[in-house]
Amino acid sequence: QVQLVESGGGLVQPGGSLRLSCVASGRIFNINAMGWYRQAPGQQRELVASSTSSGSTNYADSLKGRFTISRDNAKNTVYLQMNSLKPEDTAVYYCKAAIRRDSRLLWSDYWGQGTQVTVSS
Repeated sequence: QVQLVESGGGLVQPGGSLRLSCVASGRIFNINAMGWYRQAPGQQRELVASSTSSGSTNYADSLKGRFTISRDNAKNTVYLQMNSLKPEDTAVYYCKAAIRRDSRLLWSDYWGQGTQVTVSS
């Protein structure tokens, strides 16, 4: 069974920083892209950042360079460094990974349970 577990969320004041982590575990042959999404109440889930296994990254333009995604392939872990946080960043942040459980199988997307990030004074 493949699991993605996020951690690092919490309450932070505007202008503060948080670092989220997501660890993939279970029967995993290999992992391709990993990424972060977020969803605020009543809103659509949106892409925050993604990273391929080779290290290329993609970010939502609206974040204006405040967020940085990184990964440690040896640990099956992806991180999201969030700086200069704003109240509108408040959301549940979800980890996503494209994973093959066997060399003969196609890639499948897996999601974590989410971690709450609240930006408030």
